[in-house]
Amino acid sequence: MTKKQKKKSGIFFICLMIVFLTASFFTANPGSGPESIQEIMRDAVLHETGRINLFGVLTVNPGLISGFAVTCMLFAVCLIIRIFVIRKFTMVPGKFQLILEEIVSLFDNMVKGNSPHRNTFVSAYCFAVGVYIFVSTLFELFGFQAITVSGASISLPAPLSDINGAIAIGCLSYLIIMSGGIAGNRLRGLGKTLKEFSLPISMSFRLFGALLSGALVTELVYYYSSLSYGLPVVVGIIFTLLHAIVQAYVLTMLTSLFYGEVSEPAVKVSGQNSIA
Repeated sequence: MTKKQKKKSGIFFICLMIVFLTASFFTANPGSGPESIQEIMRDAVLHETGRINLFGVLTVNPGLISGFAVTCMLFAVCLIIRIFVIRKFTMVPGKFQLILEEIVSLFDNMVKGNSPHRNTFVSAYCFAVGVYIFVSTLFELFGFQAITVSGASISLPAPLSDINGAIAIGCLSYLIIMSGGIAGNRLRGLGKTLKEFSLPISMSFRLFGALLSGALVTELVYYYSSLSYGLPVVVGIIFTLLHAIVQAYVLTMLTSLFYGEVSEPAVKVSGQNSIA
């Protein structure tokens, strides 16, 4: 891009911001929607009014539908990669192969650094849960629609913005850590894991709180019409990307760290006395 083109782009951007700022002063009063901001935020947490009919059998939170959608999507992508891509891997990697290898190596190196013992399974688990958290957090950006039991249309949220999804991930990670303790140190490892009884709670609520805070900030920005020109797009994308990266890293890091702690073999101290 030449200097002249950069100058034109800068002028266009400034003019666009002026238009957005001017338009914000002529919009309706903030909070003029049918629901108050308190009701919108409460529903984002409890999902009382946005429930969905699942196969005509029972009503569920929209987060469960999002979880099913993300799981099916990831399963289909993995199946396609396994059948059509991995079999064509070469010694000199192409771009897509290089990206896959870098992602796998990122989680593998992190786990090996934190869990030097019995790390094969936990490495695969951290890769799977890290990818799931990242993709499921970005899922809300696509704005897939669903029909609630009341007939209204809603945008499907991130699966882990539902407390049930976050608790499931936290408890599953805790069970993986416990399995490492039992495999590495038997009853000693089990007792060591059980001492960290607050771990699944802290992991679940850390994940849920981080994702929910981003959703609430975005809802707040969208609710006030004077802020609804360009800003929600920036806020939504930045918060979503930030939470997707940070939460995938934090949970996998904690899982591998605690797994390495409880699976480390106990050091036997020799009782022989040294002769001076």
